Formats: sequence, C-alpha cells, structure tokens
Amino acid sequence: MNLLPYVLVLLAAILWGTVGTTQTFLTDGIQPLTVAAMRSGIGGGILLIIAIAMKKIQFRHWPWKYTFYAALSMALFQPLFFTSVRLTGVAIGTVVTIGSSPVFAGLIEWLYFKNKPTRTWGIATVLAIFGCILLFVNKGQATVNPLGISLALCAGIAFATYTHVSKSLMDKESALPAVAMTFSMCGLLLLPIAFILGVYWVTQSANWPPLLFMCIFGTSIAYVLFQTGLQKILSSSAVTLSLAEPLTAALLGVFLVGEYLSVASWIGVAMLLGGIIVITFGGRTKSIPQIEVSVE
Repeated sequence: MNLLPYVLVLLAAILWGTVGTTQTFLTDGIQPLTVAAMRSGIGGGILLIIAIAMKKIQFRHWPWKYTFYAALSMALFQPLFFTSVRLTGVAIGTVVTIGSSPVFAGLIEWLYFKNKPTRTWGIATVLAIFGCILLFVNKGQATVNPLGISLALCAGIAFATYTHVSKSLMDKESALPAVAMTFSMCGLLLLPIAFILGVYWVTQSANWPPLLFMCIFGTSIAYVLFQTGLQKILSSSAVTLSLAEPLTAALLGVFLVGEYLSVASWIGVAMLLGGIIVITFGGRTKSIPQIEVSVE
C-alpha cells in the first residue's frame, strides 16, 4: 500500500505546527487575524504567480464554485478559531477546535457520503483527541465560555468542510493551482478584517523573515502537500493526521522557546503519536472511493 499520501499530509501538519513558534519572532501587539490574512494572501499569491507562469490555470473553465466554498470555509475558520481562543482560552479553544475537526470530518463522510468510518480511524481519532486534551492541560488559563466553545466547534466544522470541498476540487485540478486559487481568494475575503485591525507591521523589516517563512512554508508548501496527499486518502483520515500540528507546536515550544510540558502533556504527546501511527499504518488497507461534494 502507498504510504506517501499519509506522509505528505503529516509533513503539511508539521509545517503548520511551526507557525505558532514563528509568530513569536514578530513584533509585539500584532493581531493573529491579520497574520492569517497575510499568510493566505501572500502564500496564495506566490503560488498564483507560479501557476499562471506555468499555464496551470484556465480561468474560463476553472471550477469556481468549489474554489469559493473551500476559500470561504478557510476564511471562516480563522476568525471563528481566534475569537474562540480569546473568549475561552488557548487550551479549551484549541482542543475543541482541533479535536472536533476529525469528528466532524468523519460525520460528514458517513452521513453525507454514506462512507462509514473504519474502526482504525475511530481508534486513531480517539487516541489523538485525548492526546490533544492532555497536551494542553498546562496551557495557561481557561474559561468555559459557552459562546467561545460554540465558535470553536464551528471552526472545527469549517476546517472539516474545507477538507471535503478541497478533495472534490482536487478531482478537477492539480494541487498547486488549486491551493493558489483557494488561498488567494481566502486572502481577499480576509482583507477587510486585516485592514480594520491594522497591517502597519508588514512595513517593518524585522517582521519580513518570519512572515515569509509562514507564507511560503506554513501556507504555500504546506497546503500543496496536504491537498496532494488528500487526493489518495479519506478526508477524515487527513483531518486526524492534521493533529500533528499541535504536537509539532508543543515540541518546538519546548526545544526552541523553552516552554514547560507537564507529565500529563508528555503522555498526551505519546497518545498523539500513537494516533498518527495507527491512522498511517492501519488506514491504508481501505481503498478511497471517488466522492464529490455538491455545492449547488
């Protein structure tokens, strides 16, 4: 069985996990939503220039509706997630958002596409979610805010929806132009929010290296890897593998920033790794049906 698609998705999640640490090198006081908008716009824009130069995009025949819904899902994910974190704290906001995403992806796959999740996916997802919970046990203050939790759940739905719609987009276009168009459009959708919150920091030269790293590696390359792997594996499995993102962020925080992880958090690291191993080596026995999202 082909291991490569799982590795590509895992590498994408690892690159996403570097973004949090990279943001610490930005100047203080920058709103995360403006960073998200710049990542999407610049990361997508770089790929768009490359795709146009390679003549990979036929605008007249482009699947615009799939691209729009993928871009809208990702554009909604950003404010929903960051607002939930502000209301209910980093720990609960992150756990609810990231932990609910694979559950919603599995439910969409089951109820909408009639593709019942496998036992392997269930075991891996439970391991990864509990690992994520333990990992964030020591992450500062948390407030059980009903609105914040609701927004985090909506963010989880948004990411799961993005994954499913992107899979259908990948049935029509290759990864590079698909990511280029999706994130360029996502950047445009987030641009008004960015201008309201302020983008003055982009003109400061000290912010260019971390911003470019997040745009190129954390967005352009990461999402091309993710969507290339997504072509060959189930959406629910891809979203479960994306839980390598908080795992990477936590380990980088320990080894590069000097953060402390409790014993419970290290157990969470082990459980997350266990979930990733289970989904990677146990999920390859199931063939991937060709499914298409209807967005009429």
